[in-house]
Formats: sequence, structure tokens, C-alpha cells
Amino acid sequence: MLDKIDELLKEVQGFTSTNKDEIEQFRIKFNGKKGILNDFFEKFKEVPNEQKKEFGQKINTLKQAVNTKLEELKEATSSQIIIEKEDLTKPAFPLELGSRHPINLVKGRIIEIFKSIGFAVSDGPEIEDDWHNFTALNLPEYHPARDMQDTFFIEQNPDVLLRTHTSSVQIRHMEENQPPIRILSPGRVFRNEAISSRSHCIFHQIEGLYIDENVSFADLKQTLQFFTTELFGKSKIRMRPSYFPFTEPSAEVDVYWGLNSETDYRITKGTGWLEIMGCGMVDPAVLKNVNIDADKYSGYAFGMGIERIVMLLYQLGDIRMFFENDKRMLEQFGHL
Repeated sequence: MLDKIDELLKEVQGFTSTNKDEIEQFRIKFNGKKGILNDFFEKFKEVPNEQKKEFGQKINTLKQAVNTKLEELKEATSSQIIIEKEDLTKPAFPLELGSRHPINLVKGRIIEIFKSIGFAVSDGPEIEDDWHNFTALNLPEYHPARDMQDTFFIEQNPDVLLRTHTSSVQIRHMEENQPPIRILSPGRVFRNEAISSRSHCIFHQIEGLYIDENVSFADLKQTLQFFTTELFGKSKIRMRPSYFPFTEPSAEVDVYWGLNSETDYRITKGTGWLEIMGCGMVDPAVLKNVNIDADKYSGYAFGMGIERIVMLLYQLGDIRMFFENDKRMLEQFGHL
């Protein structure tokens, strides 16, 4: 009987197959309920006492060999199945590419246009103090922009607030740098306004500032003329007198959109003109507040809401769409 176990052990060690049915038959032959191993364990009680130790060791060796062989065959078969299912010559699955947010697309394009004529980007904090957000910009205490309806103040400190415009970045830059200064200040701003299809309490601005000797209103107009032509492909602009506390004189800038379609009539209210930004010559009082010689230097500033520009370029009718993170809407945008 011991010789029979040795023969079976050699059979187990020499068995190999990749056929599932053959492997299953091998398992049943040795490990099945009526298999060889169970049969040997049944005969164990008939073995003479002096042979039981050796016989038991032989059976356990055979059992271990069978289980090891089954594990090897299982791993080999599993690897083969994976290879069979995967066609390595097939093209890879296309990766789903993301798309940039329309606000970032347009902001990037605006920055690119102004960089081409020498503007650098300057950043600043979203949480500001009264001086940089209001006082240094020639905004007296009674100005409506200081009203709680417009500004998010920090309750623990009434001198701290969420910035209402990126002009505060310009003040910080002028405090730390002397002319010539030519910067863009893009960023998120906050105003305590009711949310609707045309307004939001959070939006994005991009403001420009140029300070140097002998800067004139004509320089401002030519800069904005270049910008509107590059961004919109429309070179006809007009500048209407307006009022901003930090510029004098001040103007609103309109671009002639045209009346070529029903949409044009709707968004321009039948005039063909669209307001896109505010601008003006930097008030000398602002220059004095940041220790720049107002007798020697002059400059201009301009600012626009990025959402408004995006809505014009992509013909979107609801500003809330920019903040809802709706993937279906965002996937429609590629590169401007």
C-alpha cells in the first residue's frame, strides 16, 4: 500500500493541464467524496500499528501534493483566461477628456490679449480691509458701496470684508511698486446681492491699471479699441460719461454688436450696442493715497465682469449656470 501511495505521488507531481474538465476530473479523483484520499483515510484503521505512523505521513504528503497542484493549476488557468479575454491588438478605450470652465476660458483669453501689449498679472487676497477696498480708492464713508446691502462684512471685525472688486489688488500693487505700472487684476469678488438670472453674490472681475508719465485718455481708448477687436472681432466702440469714485473722468464702454439676427436685437435691446466695462483716468487722490507723485504721473484703469463677457460670447442667458457645476453644460465648452 505504501508503494501505491508513492506511485500516486509521482502521478500528482507529473500531472499538468490547461483544460478545465481535465483539472476537475483530477480533483474529483483525489479529493472527491469517493476519491483516493478519502479511501486511504478509511483504510487507515486497518493498517498495523507499527506502520500507522509511516502510512499517515505518506497520506498527508500525498494530500499536500494534491492541494498544491490544484492551486498551481488554478493560477495558471486564471492567467490564461485573462489573456484570452483581452485582445492586446485592440485600440485602447478612448479617455474621456475634461473641458475647461467657460469663465476660465474667457479669463485666459483676456489675459493673453493684454499680456501681448505689456500687462502683467497681479493677485491679491479675497478677504480685505477697509483701506484697500474702499478708503484708498477715494470711497467716502457715505458712498452706497459701503452699505451693508452691497458688502459682506466680517461680523467680528467691521474693518474686514470680502472684497467687492479687484481694485483692491491695484492699491496693494501701487503701495509696493513705483511707476511705470501696467497690471491686470483678475479674481473672484463678492457683493450682497439677490441671486437672479442676471446677477449673483459671487462673480469674477478682471481690472487693468496703467500708471506712467504722460498717460492720456487717448491711450486708454486705443488700448480698449485693441482689446475689443481682439476678443470680439468688433472694432467699433463708444465711451459714455459715467461716474466712479476712483477715476476722473470716467466712462462706460460699449461695443457695437450689430443687428444681424434676432438674438442681436434681443441682447442689445434693438440698439446694436452692448455695455462691456467701465473705465477712466485714475483720480489723483488715489495716487496720493499710495504715495505716487500725482503731479508727475497719471494713469488709467478699467474693469469688467467676466461672466458678462462669457454670456455675450456664448449667448448664455442665465448667470446661475456658471455656479451649478452641471456637467452637461460644462462639457459643451472647449477652447475659445
